[in-house]
Amino acid sequence: MRLTKLLVPTAKEVPSDATLKSHIFLIRGGFIQPVGGSGLYNFLPLGKIVLEKIKDVIKQELDRAGAQEVMLSFVTPSSLWEQSGRYEKYGKELLRFKDRKDNEFVLGPTHEEMMVNLVRQSVKSYRQLPLNLYQINLKFRDEIRPRFGLMRGREFVMKDGYSFHVDEKDMKREFDLMECTYKKIFERLGLDVRVVEADSGAIGGSGSKEFMVLAKSGEDTIVVCDGCEYGANIEAAKRVPKKQDVGDETDEKEVATPDLKSIDEVSRFFGVDADKCIKVVALKARYDNSTEKIVLFALSGDDDLQETKACSIIGANELVEVDENELEISGLFAGYMGPKSPNENVDVYFDERLAGAKNMICGANKKGYHIQGYTPSRDAVFVDIAEVKEGDECIKCGSKLRHTKGIEVGHIFQLGTRYSEPLGCDFLDSNGRSKPMVMGTYGIGVSRLLAAIIEQKHDEKGCIWSKESAPFEFSIILADPKNEKASLFAENIYKELTQNYSKDVLFDDRTKERFGAKMKDFELMGIPFAIIVGKGVDEGKIELLKRENGLKHNIVFPEFGANSSEIAQLILQISDL
Repeated sequence: MRLTKLLVPTAKEVPSDATLKSHIFLIRGGFIQPVGGSGLYNFLPLGKIVLEKIKDVIKQELDRAGAQEVMLSFVTPSSLWEQSGRYEKYGKELLRFKDRKDNEFVLGPTHEEMMVNLVRQSVKSYRQLPLNLYQINLKFRDEIRPRFGLMRGREFVMKDGYSFHVDEKDMKREFDLMECTYKKIFERLGLDVRVVEADSGAIGGSGSKEFMVLAKSGEDTIVVCDGCEYGANIEAAKRVPKKQDVGDETDEKEVATPDLKSIDEVSRFFGVDADKCIKVVALKARYDNSTEKIVLFALSGDDDLQETKACSIIGANELVEVDENELEISGLFAGYMGPKSPNENVDVYFDERLAGAKNMICGANKKGYHIQGYTPSRDAVFVDIAEVKEGDECIKCGSKLRHTKGIEVGHIFQLGTRYSEPLGCDFLDSNGRSKPMVMGTYGIGVSRLLAAIIEQKHDEKGCIWSKESAPFEFSIILADPKNEKASLFAENIYKELTQNYSKDVLFDDRTKERFGAKMKDFELMGIPFAIIVGKGVDEGKIELLKRENGLKHNIVFPEFGANSSEIAQLILQISDL
């Protein structure tokens, strides 16, 4: 492609709303174009080329693993979401609308229901299973605050795949196969990815794993162990619970603690460490059909509640704050809440670390008072609801855990019968009995990958694309278009590489731009190699520049009229080193 024929509106100015490097460089480099600052983007030619190359890598590996590609409708009947029970649970991110006949639809943020609907109409027997179907298609989530460019937009391109099986054992086999397949995809794209355990969220299911691109700019906090391969999203991370040395069980005693509300104040007053106190967090749980309930979560005083864990454990759609008036009506007082339910309408959950704890200090559910000598009942509900901190022990090897940042680019789930059962996606087994299909689902944020690659690999000058994702393999930069010999030489090399070696080459044939401006555009666009054709041609020399590290290699040939094919071979050999 000749640059004079390509729409690449590069820019020097940093977009006013852009903070991440990927957002800045993708717009400045002419890859994408914002649409009205609303989390929507046009893909310009360069961006579309990169998007298609990423799609090709994904499709090649999935097809090799036996998956089959389909394409589902972007618009989904809301009745399918009502059947699955997600119509209310998904929240305001699900864009709902009616057509002219007053039929209700949604714009698909994910397509479990649609794929189940496809399969339940087409597959009836165990002989047709297992089956793995996928699509690479548009999705829409009405994000409350779209930001960071392609990292968190409202409309995006996603690969979503769904597998159907006769039993859980076969589903887990496919789940493991997809994990290996995803690793190959991200490795081919040149990404440093960590596979971590994750929360299943609104998708549901019994277990899931996320694929995280390690990057300082990542939105997600992940917990990793340097002693083994354990990794987990902060929302799903587990630890070895610390033992609490609290001494013998004592009688409870109510102690006046006026104006002492925080854990620090209370622990200083009683002369104990924070982990000898119980912290109670009150939140309002919201369920289907607009049902609400106040729930208490009790933790060690030096721990924090992990709300996603807590929400999942109690099966709520979301957890929201409770104002002090509502608390007092229920017999609870901010700063003095204890783990004893004030009435039958308030449930209490204890973090697993408090199992076996004795002689603790907690709120008395009475203004100005705490209880000394509290011991949780053995009948209490103990669950994992604490957030894992740096320095906690790994559940797999006992080494210290640490936090790092990551960008989620893939997520795989073991769904079981979460969707097949309510939607009636059944099959006849070998004995003629009807059973719900066991499912897995597998997603990749395809358009997000453009941003993730740049977040992991860039410098102050611009993008650094991996070989498999780059819009072009080479950029031929003609230093002085007025030099007829150099111009002819550049033309010959361009034709040789594109026609005889089928390479993707961008020929910067602009005549009015200075050499320095051409180099800046090359660095901004991040093409892996520049073939610089300058006045050295007269001396039998051109330059090959590697974008990633700036290394230069002089390619010397005997005379100007040297065979173009031989010079092209030299360029290809050196670029493969």
